[in-house]
Amino acid sequence: MMLTVAAAFTAVMQTVRDMGTEEVPFEAAIGRILREPVTADRPFPPFDRVTMDGIALNYDSFARGQHIFGVEDIQAAGAPQLQLSNTANCIEVMTGAVLPEMTDTIIPYEQLAASEHEGFRRFMINAKVTKGQHIHRKGSDVAEGALLIAPGTLIGPAEAGVLATVGKTTVLVSKLPRVAVIATGNELVPVHTTPEAHQVRMSNVYSLVASLQQLGITASYVHLNDDKEEMNTRLQLLLHETDVWISSGAVSAGKFDYLPAVLQQLGMQTVFHKVQQRPGKPFLFGRFSEGPVVFALPGNPVSGFMCFYRYVQPWLQAAMGAREQEPSYAVLAEKVIFEAALEYYLPVKLQSKPNGTMTAIPQPYQGSGDLASLLKADAFLVLPVDATIFEKGSCYPVWKFR
Repeated sequence: MMLTVAAAFTAVMQTVRDMGTEEVPFEAAIGRILREPVTADRPFPPFDRVTMDGIALNYDSFARGQHIFGVEDIQAAGAPQLQLSNTANCIEVMTGAVLPEMTDTIIPYEQLAASEHEGFRRFMINAKVTKGQHIHRKGSDVAEGALLIAPGTLIGPAEAGVLATVGKTTVLVSKLPRVAVIATGNELVPVHTTPEAHQVRMSNVYSLVASLQQLGITASYVHLNDDKEEMNTRLQLLLHETDVWISSGAVSAGKFDYLPAVLQQLGMQTVFHKVQQRPGKPFLFGRFSEGPVVFALPGNPVSGFMCFYRYVQPWLQAAMGAREQEPSYAVLAEKVIFEAALEYYLPVKLQSKPNGTMTAIPQPYQGSGDLASLLKADAFLVLPVDATIFEKGSCYPVWKFR
C-alpha cells in the first residue's frame, strides 16, 4: 500500500535513535549539536563597563554646576579598577574599561574641550549630561547562572564566542552517525573516466555526500553493480559498521532492481515502499533490528535529492538531538497545474520581497531526471494532493536545500 507523505514521514521519524554523546574541544564544535546546558559563569558584563572613550566623573559635582574637571588618572581596558579620590576631578576612561570607583557617569571626548596648564589636564563639558550615561551595567545582559545556550542548539560562530566567554573549553555534543552512501547500477562509472554512450558518471552519490557534509557528517560510499550476490556480500560487510544507509537507485519495478529483495534477505524490516509524492514515489524505507536504518532513494537525481531533504535530513538532525525546526512558507509566483493524485514537490527559486513575504518562482523542470534544474532552485514548494490548480498568490510550505 502506498503511504501518504505525512504517514511516511511519521513512520521514518518513529525510528529515530539517539547517536550518543562525546566531549570535543569547543574550537571543534562548530556545526555540532549541543547536548548540555551552557550557563553564565559570572554576570554579563562582569563589571560596570565603560562604553565610550572619555572621562568618568561623579554626577553630583556636575549637578551642582561644576563644568570643568581636572584629570586624576587614566582607566585603561583590562586594568584593575581605579578610584576617584576627589569628586571635583575626573578619570579618563577607555571603551571596555571597568568604571572607576566613586564615578557614575561617562562624558565622551566629543562633548569635551581639553586644556592643560603646567602639566595638569582639564576638560570642560559642553553638552547635556544624563546621570549614568554610557555605562553598561554589571549583569544587565545576563545574570550569573542564567541559561545561555540550550541543549539541541546547532553550534555556530555566535555560540563559539559564548563558549569561549564562559571558559567552556570542552563541550558535550552529539556523536555523528556513521553513514554509508550506496550507489547502484551497471551504468555508473567513476567521475574521472569518460563514459561510453550507454554509461553515465556517478553523481547522485556525490550530491548525497555533499548534503551530509553540510550537516558535519563525513560518509563512506560504495558502488554496487546490479548483481544480487555482489550486493549481498558487500552489504553484509557494512551491517555492523554503520548507523545509516542511504542508497541511490534499484528500488523501482525494473528487472534489475534487486536491492529491495537483497535487503530483505539480509534481515531488513521494510517499513514502507512507495510514497504518494512526485518526485520520489519509489522511495523505500526500512531498518535492521541490530543494524542501520535504510533510506533507499530512487535513482533519478531530483527524486533522491528531494527525498534526502524531506526525510533523511530531518531523521539525522533528530538523531543528533537537534531541536525541531519551524516550517517555512512561500507565496507562489505564478499559476501551476498538476493533475496527478500525488503531493508535488516543485523546484522553486525563493525571492524575498520588501514587504517581508517570500515568493516561490517555479523553475523550468523536465522531470525527476533533470539534475540541472536544481542549479537555479533553492527549495521544493509542496503542493498538496487534494488539488490540481494552484493559483498565483497562494501560500505553501517549502523545504529548503540552499
